[in-house]
Amino acid sequence: MTKKAFASSADLAEKAQTLEVLADGVYALTAEGDPNIGAIEGEDFLVCFEALATPVAAGEWLAKLREHTDKPVRYLVLSHYHAVRVLGASAFDADVIVAHENTRALVAERGKEDWESEFGRMPRLAKGAESVPGLTWPTLTFSDRLTIDLGGERGDLVLQYCGRGHTEGDLVAWLPRRKILYAGDLVEAEAALYTGDAFHREWASSTLDRVAAFGAETLIGGRGGVSRGREAVDAAIAQTRHFLTTMLREVGAVHDAGGTLKEAFERTHAALAGRYGHWPIFEHCLPFDVSRLWDELSGIERPVVWTAERDREVWDQLQG
Repeated sequence: MTKKAFASSADLAEKAQTLEVLADGVYALTAEGDPNIGAIEGEDFLVCFEALATPVAAGEWLAKLREHTDKPVRYLVLSHYHAVRVLGASAFDADVIVAHENTRALVAERGKEDWESEFGRMPRLAKGAESVPGLTWPTLTFSDRLTIDLGGERGDLVLQYCGRGHTEGDLVAWLPRRKILYAGDLVEAEAALYTGDAFHREWASSTLDRVAAFGAETLIGGRGGVSRGREAVDAAIAQTRHFLTTMLREVGAVHDAGGTLKEAFERTHAALAGRYGHWPIFEHCLPFDVSRLWDELSGIERPVVWTAERDREVWDQLQG
C-alpha cells in the first residue's frame, strides 16, 4: 500500500477564494475547504472575524475586502487559538483583539507548539510564514458574552461562548437583526471536523444545542460553504453532530472492549469514510481526532499538547 503523505503536506494547490456579501456590510470569504474568514461593518468601523495563518495571507483577504469598504478595523475577533486562525492578526492593525478568556490561556500554554504543529501539517496555509511577528495575544477577553454596538441602525454584534467544543475557548459571533451566525470551527459545512483539541461529548450535545438555539438563517462555519436558509443551517449543525456522535460510538466501542488505538482508528475510518471521506482534510484530521477522543475516553480531561514530533508519531502509527 502506498504510504499517505503526512497530513496536508502534499496538498499545495491554491484554493479558489470567494468573497460573498451576505447582507449590507456583512462579508464572508470561503476557499474550497480552507479556513473561512469574515467581516461586519459598523457605522464607522469594521469588526473582522478570524485572522488566517500569516500577515501575508491576511493581507490578500483585506485587499479583497477593501474593494467593498475602507472603514478601519476596530475589532479583530478570534474564534479560538489555533495558529491558522490567529497568526495573521498583525495585518489588520486592529484597535482591539477579542477572544474568550480560555483562548488567551491556551495561547500562553501551547501557542508556540501549535504554531509549529499547524505550519508543519498545512504548509500551504503558511504563506509568507516569515511575516508572522510572534504569537497573537488578545487584548480584550470575556467569559460568557460580549456585545459590540455597531452604531447607527446596524444593531449589535453578540460574541457568545457556547461551551467547550472544538477547543476550550470557541466563541461565535451573532448578528440578531440579520440572523447571521459566524460559528467558527464549532460547525463545518461539508468539511471534515478537526477534533484534536476537542471535548467531544460536550460539543456533540450541549454546545451544539446552544449553537442551534440561535435560530440562524445564515451560518458561516469554520470551513466549507456558507449555509443559507434554516434547512441548510440545520443540516450543517446536524452533520457536525453526526460526525462527532459516530466517532464517540465507534471509538467508544473499541475502547470499552479493551482494543487498541489503531483498531479504533480503523473502525472509525470505516464508519465515516463513505459519507465524509471525499470532504476536505478528512484523511488529514482523523488520526488526530481519534487520538484525542481515545485520550478523553481514557480519563485525560484536557487535550495533550500537539507538537511537531507528536504529530508525526500519531500519523505514523495510524495513517502510516
